[in-house]
Amino acid sequence: MKALILLFAAFVVFVMPTALVWLLGRRARIPNWMLIVFLLAGWLTVLVGWVLSQRAQPSLFPETSPCYSTRNTPVSQYFPPDSFCRHADGELRTVNGSNAKLVFWTAANTTLATAIGAAFARRRQRV
Repeated sequence: MKALILLFAAFVVFVMPTALVWLLGRRARIPNWMLIVFLLAGWLTVLVGWVLSQRAQPSLFPETSPCYSTRNTPVSQYFPPDSFCRHADGELRTVNGSNAKLVFWTAANTTLATAIGAAFARRRQRV
């Protein structure tokens, strides 16, 4: 029964939005390569953003949390995604490196640029 629930959840969370974007893009006559880039960059943005915002949280394995060994409080920020450890002096120190943030912003900007490019491609087809 658990497997069926997980399968349904994966269908609702991943397959339905992907299929909806694909079908709407095909109906609008957006090129296939543009839809593929948009979907891949969009899911990468969501995944990396979630990982960045949850990195300091000790929900599943507390011993692996970066804040665990320092006995500090984890703090999450969802946009722009980042995780912090609040130290005893009140200072917030990030646990994410600049490379991970670069991956997020590159994927987010690629998603946005592809959406804008799709609008221009659609407009060009009309004329």
